[in-house]
Amino acid sequence: MNALRRRVRGLTPALKRRTRRLTFPLKRRSRGLTLAQQKAMTGYLFSAPFILGFIFFFLAPFLQAIAFSLNNLVIVAGGYELVYNGWENFRYALFVDAEFVRVFVETLVKMVVEVPSIIFFSFFSALLLNQRFRGRLLARIIFFLPVVMTSGVILTMETGDYMSQLLEQTNTSAASVLVGPLLYSFLMQLKMPREILVYVITVVEHIPEVIRASGIQILIFLAGLQSIPTALYEASRVEGASAWQTFWMITMPMMSPIVLANVVYSIIDSFLSPANALVMYIRDTAFAGAGFGIGTAMGVMYFAAVTIVLAIVVWIVSRWVFYQE
Repeated sequence: MNALRRRVRGLTPALKRRTRRLTFPLKRRSRGLTLAQQKAMTGYLFSAPFILGFIFFFLAPFLQAIAFSLNNLVIVAGGYELVYNGWENFRYALFVDAEFVRVFVETLVKMVVEVPSIIFFSFFSALLLNQRFRGRLLARIIFFLPVVMTSGVILTMETGDYMSQLLEQTNTSAASVLVGPLLYSFLMQLKMPREILVYVITVVEHIPEVIRASGIQILIFLAGLQSIPTALYEASRVEGASAWQTFWMITMPMMSPIVLANVVYSIIDSFLSPANALVMYIRDTAFAGAGFGIGTAMGVMYFAAVTIVLAIVVWIVSRWVFYQE
């Protein structure tokens, strides 16, 4: 018995060596990114140019503008000096300057009137241009042509041309004389509330500006409409859905993120347009008016107001945005 035990003990090391040769080490699986993380990485990748541009090209001038708004800029022989005066520039802009608050309120009212009109006009124009018909390419070019005609250089030439200004004033006066009373009397006969009545008349008066500012939005809406899977529309037709039901159940939910993007773009374009009266007033105040510090303070307040308006609008519109996972 003892001899058998010694023999087994002698075979044990050999068995262990053979067992080690036959076993295969298990490779540890590397944990990859989930689908949500991959989508997030794609979003970060597309956002990286904006983030880097903000850090390297916008952050330093923005901080410098805040410093200018809290100081008076004095030109000296070697350049300029900053004389600290606290919040005096902001107080002057809000309570002493007679035009800043009035022009700011007019700019805000103009944005409230124009942006919904631009969104509605561009969205339904894109729906029309997305249909199949003869001359669709020519129609798309015509709808986008106002964007080219109102580019920076051409817009400056138009606004600087006295004859163009005179013709524009004549056309505006004629439109106000002819369209205003007729439309007002027609809407009064419909017993519409006065607030809606004033809004509709204001929108009609801004129709040329709405058309000029809708080209980019039409292009974005067209891209969004063409990205909707056709299988969704085919399934809705099989189920017997009407065109009205298809529009509200498929088109609108799928286009809601595009609507949000266009709303944000339209608000920024309305506030920061070169033809914006408040932008021109801030520029004139800084370089030819009360002083660079006061003009910069106006610009900082305007930037804060635009940011607040954008945050409120995005918060409201985002509640109805549908994101397809």
